[in-house]
Amino acid sequence: MTRSVKSDEAGKADLAGRAGQAGEATDARKHRWTSHRDQRRREFVDAALRVLDAEGPELLMDSVAAQASVSKPVLYRYFSDKAALIAALAERGSELLLARLMPAINSNGPVLDWISGAVGAYFAVIDEHPNLYWLIARRDFAAPSLGWAAVHPDKESIANALTAVIGDYLRMFELDSGAAEPWANGVVGLVQSTGEWWLRRRSMSRVHVVAYVTELIWAALTGILRDAGIEIDPDKPLPVVRPRLSIRRADQS
Repeated sequence: MTRSVKSDEAGKADLAGRAGQAGEATDARKHRWTSHRDQRRREFVDAALRVLDAEGPELLMDSVAAQASVSKPVLYRYFSDKAALIAALAERGSELLLARLMPAINSNGPVLDWISGAVGAYFAVIDEHPNLYWLIARRDFAAPSLGWAAVHPDKESIANALTAVIGDYLRMFELDSGAAEPWANGVVGLVQSTGEWWLRRRSMSRVHVVAYVTELIWAALTGILRDAGIEIDPDKPLPVVRPRLSIRRADQS
């Protein structure tokens, strides 16, 4: 009897062990498939970005499939429709922008260089991928129900980051920090609107437009502070008031 009970217990333990191993194997397969799918999606987004850069903002799915060396049915296994691919491209655009912008925002060089670096980072990305910008902008216009944040989640996130930075310095200077949010959104809107104008016109070099926007932001900032009796040296860094910032995108909150 004792031997039989032990045998049953051993059998149950063996079954449980096999079930656990089977579950682990299933999880491992799911993880491999998910990783493979994510990798393939990134490859297709890369192909779509190359098509945009070469052919313009229309983004023909036939061209994307050809660039990726797959058939359209294969492409549609990973993106349900063109809108889904454009959404993925919008996210890639945010990644490209934030990869350039955050080092500039987190730098601790002279304050005028800090402003110029952040403005220059934005213009560099839209200059290198103008058709990506126009594709996303047209999608937003064509589908207003999506809302700006759905297509340009980085805009709100960047404004939030700038609000934190500006608010810290206003408090440091013992000024009303309530101005931080409208100022931050105003700066983001200025840079974006000027960037769109510049993409359309190209009537001056990128270096010059960045310098003009930088001068405008600097004049507004120093003018307000000067009225409060505060002078800032453009060739010196501002004191560090918080750890390095990281942006949490608005659609991930």
